[in-house]
Amino acid sequence: MSQHIDEQTIDTIRSSVDIVDVVSEYVQLTKRGRNYFGLCPFHGEQTPSFSVAQEKQIFHCFGCGAGGNVMTFLMDIEGLSFQQTVAKLANRAGIDVDIKSDEHVPKATNPSHHAWKKAHTFTASYYHHLLLNTVEGEEALAYLKARGITEEIIKKFQIGWSLPRWDGLTNVLKQREFDLDNMEKCGLIIRKDQGDSFFDRFRGRIMFPICDDKGQVIAFSGRILHDSTEDAKYMNSPETDLFKKNEVLYNLHQARVAIRMKKQVVVAEGFMDIIAFHRAGVENAVGTMGTALTQQHVTHLKRLTNELLFCFDGDKAGMEAARKALEATQNDRQLKRSVIVLPDQADPDDFLSVKGPEELQQFVAEKGLSEMSFYMLYHRKGLNLKQDSDVLHYTNQLLELIAKRASPIEQSLYVKQLAEDTNLELEVLQQQLRKLLASRAKKNNQEKPPVPQVTPTTRKLNATERAEYLLLAHLIEDPDQIGHMATSENMDLFVHEDFTEAYLHLAAFYEKYPAGDFQRLIETTEYPHLKKLFMQATMMDRDPESNKQEIEDCMRQLRKYRVEKRIEEIMHEAKLAEKMSDYAKALELAKEAIELKRSIHSV
Repeated sequence: MSQHIDEQTIDTIRSSVDIVDVVSEYVQLTKRGRNYFGLCPFHGEQTPSFSVAQEKQIFHCFGCGAGGNVMTFLMDIEGLSFQQTVAKLANRAGIDVDIKSDEHVPKATNPSHHAWKKAHTFTASYYHHLLLNTVEGEEALAYLKARGITEEIIKKFQIGWSLPRWDGLTNVLKQREFDLDNMEKCGLIIRKDQGDSFFDRFRGRIMFPICDDKGQVIAFSGRILHDSTEDAKYMNSPETDLFKKNEVLYNLHQARVAIRMKKQVVVAEGFMDIIAFHRAGVENAVGTMGTALTQQHVTHLKRLTNELLFCFDGDKAGMEAARKALEATQNDRQLKRSVIVLPDQADPDDFLSVKGPEELQQFVAEKGLSEMSFYMLYHRKGLNLKQDSDVLHYTNQLLELIAKRASPIEQSLYVKQLAEDTNLELEVLQQQLRKLLASRAKKNNQEKPPVPQVTPTTRKLNATERAEYLLLAHLIEDPDQIGHMATSENMDLFVHEDFTEAYLHLAAFYEKYPAGDFQRLIETTEYPHLKKLFMQATMMDRDPESNKQEIEDCMRQLRKYRVEKRIEEIMHEAKLAEKMSDYAKALELAKEAIELKRSIHSV
């Protein structure tokens, strides 16, 4: 804990924010009973095991064991120091604090990652300056303004310009004393012929910084100013430990709040499309940056919303991208998915330029197609339904999809629509659908694999483990119990080393804070395994009306466990004595074991 901030101020700041409100900005939470649940942001999972207890102002993941309070949550998810976290929460709560600290560096698993982020942040500012404030950037600036992108939008997305030189950025990085070998590893520059000279990766391009979900610049995409047959329209940074295209979504850091407010996310493709949505007031849009939608992308989005609206270009490639996005998410029953197909094969940027922001907003709000409606449009493209061969091809494809994916109500709806599209008899189509459904049912029954045995992700505690957790929970809840339990009779209170270590840590904590403070305990506990024990203990269900009896029961169980372990040791020693023909010792040990067994009943 920082020595620059007094503890009373920290208490005031902590109590001024609600952990549910803070966590909700990162995780989509649903209330079940007294607590809130969602997908854990600290490990990948499909079933929510992440719990937030509003009454206790703590969180805990039953899957990976992560846990803490609002302070530790922000420290873990944002990589902030304690002082940075206090400052952020103080600002949120409207509390003025004077924090004097040298802690400006977020924690990073790899020391070089900080240098990479620092270099990318500087480079983004450098490119942005070139676009807005130099003669060299005037042509690119004029091009953007001609496309309706104002300076306000340019600043919002920190759009920039890279000079059409081989060593513009390289020289600047060198002057700023960035290590060029490291800059090559993070993708900003390129090594020339495996030697010691370098050149710029991006030259003469409009630059779009790519940020992680915390808003830190980790990569770039550069667009050529004039269309060319020689140069690729877009050039992206290479993948690094920080930047993986199948995990990063463009603009997620800025769209997060809007996604949560609208309970929906618009998933598009290109940088200009996302900016077009923003210009039209659709601020809940994110981009896949030219890659197919991945499970990692979906996991990020599911923490914010269950409703995905795909809006790719209206051309053939865009339709194919939408189909792949539906395919990638078809098995996730928690998701509600729809597709916007813009008219005249337009992309969102073109549509905005021609129709204006109000119509683009309206299209997003009203024109989403269901999965099956999209497939009907997708498979109808390029066909002439006045030709028998095209009608048969289209009908067979759609009936297969309806049988495979539609619910009974949807089957009725879409078969009627198919009859209208093809001018075929409704009864004939219904009969064919029934045959397909019967065939699929028969095939599924024949190929149905044996039900796998699923191992529970959380192991049920045995009696001794439960007793240790409950006992630790009572010690956390009531500091006075430390003195009551720490008698000569109970020197070995716990039976497992981790719990004994937690007990000693807690006793030392109470020497400094006699009144106890669970929030401060979590913030000051540096060892993850102890923090995990404290969190799991405090999440245990306890009977507040029977504290004394529950403590006695726990201690009785732990004494019983110690006696049973001692009996095992004695019986082992007795067998060794028999092997050594020391029958007198074996008999003596056997008697001791019998006495201990009798004592178990009085424990």
